[in-house]
Amino acid sequence: MAILQPPPARPSGPLGFLRDLRFLRYAAQLVFLIAIVLLFAWLASNTAQQLQRASIPTSFTFLNQPSGFDIDEGFVDQPHTRTDTFAHGFVIATLNTLRVIVTGLVFATLLGLVVGIARLSTNWLVRNMALGFVEIMQNTPLLLQLFFLYSGVVLALPPARRAIELPGPSLLSVRGLATPSLVPTANAGLWFFFVALALVAGGTLWRRLRKIRIDTGRTTYAAETGLIIIAGVGVLAWMALIPFTVSLPRLQGSGYARGEGAILSPEFFALTLGLVLYTGAFIAEVVRSGIQSVPPGQWEAARSQGFSYGQILRLIVLPQALRVMIPPLTNQYLNLAKNSSLGAAVGFADLYAVAQTMQQSVPVIPVVIIIMSTYLVINLLVAFVMNMVNARVQLRTR
Repeated sequence: MAILQPPPARPSGPLGFLRDLRFLRYAAQLVFLIAIVLLFAWLASNTAQQLQRASIPTSFTFLNQPSGFDIDEGFVDQPHTRTDTFAHGFVIATLNTLRVIVTGLVFATLLGLVVGIARLSTNWLVRNMALGFVEIMQNTPLLLQLFFLYSGVVLALPPARRAIELPGPSLLSVRGLATPSLVPTANAGLWFFFVALALVAGGTLWRRLRKIRIDTGRTTYAAETGLIIIAGVGVLAWMALIPFTVSLPRLQGSGYARGEGAILSPEFFALTLGLVLYTGAFIAEVVRSGIQSVPPGQWEAARSQGFSYGQILRLIVLPQALRVMIPPLTNQYLNLAKNSSLGAAVGFADLYAVAQTMQQSVPVIPVVIIIMSTYLVINLLVAFVMNMVNARVQLRTR
């Protein structure tokens, strides 16, 4: 039987806290923190004095002035005009950057998952095609890939009047990719309200049925029931309210008709495609290594129970592999967010490209501070979300 030892008594006396190890640790951390704050304060003060002596402007008052340039890229046909302020230009540029990052993260993850599984395929052709893709993408510079995709692929597409018709229907040409879009009606907000209620109800029921299955071992079809409730309410509410109408793309003259469908510029298409291919290759290796980290006995035990290959991956292997995959996946997501600044190389109006245009007529240092702060916030948000996911999938021990 283990014998519990009493906690060590604190040193007594008027100056006994000076011999308390915990007090000394906290005091050392506090002194170090104060030293760091004083160092940064001194650096900031010294930098400000040097800039003032050199007559380098550091004011942010220019943000309320007219920009004097247009930004054609954005969610609408003309998101930023010459009469709009510099602050509005930064907002539009940030939204363009977020469009690329979010789209790239979704499709790079899907591509990496497919290629990573293909790397472990028993089919020789599939396995080596996946290997060739990974090797080419990982061992060539991203900037060179973007130049090739934009100049050698996107700009080599046929003109709009001879656009390639894709399923959807969508149109692909040198003018970009035109896809159908959803136009909200007056009932869109009410439809979102019903869908939110369905998500709460379906999620609650799924958790309760899952708990019953864990406690009793009975088959409760928890996931299926929750999805049926969510999908059923969403479809019925859509049929009753018609929250959106579909706007199809259409050719007009030598380009696409404005205001009809969603038009993705060739610059956005090239940048997003390049980021997806490049980052997807690295994610594929993360997926491959994560799957291989699962003990072979898990595969053998699942096969002995009659599970198919897809069921083994979806229900047994990938949930365990996520515990290994999430940390390196976070690094790849952060790299994609930072690599989106290369959009200036293909003429995409992202945050960095718009800032370069602004530097011709406004102080450089405030612009650089805004760029760095924006990218810092974006990356911290990505890291925060991924850390939450990582904490959720980790094993909990006593």
